[in-house]
Amino acid sequence: MKGFLGVDVGSVSTNLVVIAENNEVLVNFYIRTRGQPIKAVQDGLKQVAAEVGNSIAIQGVGTTGSARHLTNILVGADTVKNEITAHAVAASAMVPGVQTVLEIGGQDSKIILLRQGVVTDFAMNTVCAAGTGSFLDQQASRLSIPIEDFGGLALRAKSPVRIAGRCSVFAESDMIHKQQLGHNLEDIVAGLCEALVRNYLNNVGKGKEILAPVTFQGGVAANVGIKAAFEKALGIEVIIPKYYNVMGAIGVAMLAKEAVKKKKKTNFKGFDASKFKYKAGSFECKGCSNLCEVIEIFHDQQVIARWGDRCGKWENIS
Repeated sequence: MKGFLGVDVGSVSTNLVVIAENNEVLVNFYIRTRGQPIKAVQDGLKQVAAEVGNSIAIQGVGTTGSARHLTNILVGADTVKNEITAHAVAASAMVPGVQTVLEIGGQDSKIILLRQGVVTDFAMNTVCAAGTGSFLDQQASRLSIPIEDFGGLALRAKSPVRIAGRCSVFAESDMIHKQQLGHNLEDIVAGLCEALVRNYLNNVGKGKEILAPVTFQGGVAANVGIKAAFEKALGIEVIIPKYYNVMGAIGVAMLAKEAVKKKKKTNFKGFDASKFKYKAGSFECKGCSNLCEVIEIFHDQQVIARWGDRCGKWENIS
C-alpha cells in the first residue's frame, strides 16, 4: 500500500501521520517535543517504521509546524508548509464546507477563516499564554487536579465564576481569590475555561466573522469544558474532528501527496534517517546591522543546511 507521511513539529508536541491515497489515516503518533525537536522527529520515525513495517511504502513526505524547515532537513520533505495552510487543508477534508477553524495548542493559538474552501483570513497568538493549553496546564497543577479531568469538572458547574483571563498571571491571582471566597472547584474550573475562550475571542478572534461550520483543533480540543465554553460564547455548534490533535500533520501529508503527483518522485530519506547523527548550532552574522541569527545543521561534522538570514547570504553555503 502507498502511504504519505506528514510531520508537524511544534514547541509542545511532534505529530506524525501516514495517510493512504484516499486520505484515510493509517498511522498517527502524538509525541512530546520536550525542547528536542531532532530527537522527537527521529523517535517518531522509529515508531512509524515499527508500525507500518513492510506493509506501507512511503511515497511522499510533508513538514509543517514551527520546526518545519529543520524537519525538512531531517527527513527529506517534498513540501514544506506553514501551519495555517496545513490545518486549513485538513479541516476542509475532514469537515466539508467548514468556514471557521479554531486551533489551540500548548504554546500558541490561531483562527482560520475559509470561504468556499479558500483561506480568506487568519490570525495567530504567540505572545500571551492566557489563550493556550499551557495556561490550563498551569491552573490544573495549581488546583492539584489532572488536566484530563479538567473538562469533565467544568461540565458539572452550576454557576461558573467570572475569572479575569486577559493575562495568565492575573488569571491565577483571580482564581486564588475566588478559592478564598469559597467558590466550589467545578465553578472555578468552568470559569477558567470561559476565561480562556474569552481571551481567545477578544484577541485572536477579534474582528473576525465566525461562521458555521466551526471546527476545533489542536491538543486543547480534548478538553470538553473548552468546547462547551466556545459553544456558549458563540451560540454555534463546535465540531471536533476525529484526529483533532494531529490535523496539521494530516494536512501536510495531503499536500505532500499532491506534490509527489506532480514531480513523480520523493525526497524522503527513508526511515534510516532516524539513525543519523545530527547536531544543531547557530551564530550571529555581523555582515550588516540586521545581526541575523543563522541556524546551522551538521551531519557527520559537515554543515548540511543553514537558514535564518534575511539576505540569503548563508543559505546556499555548506
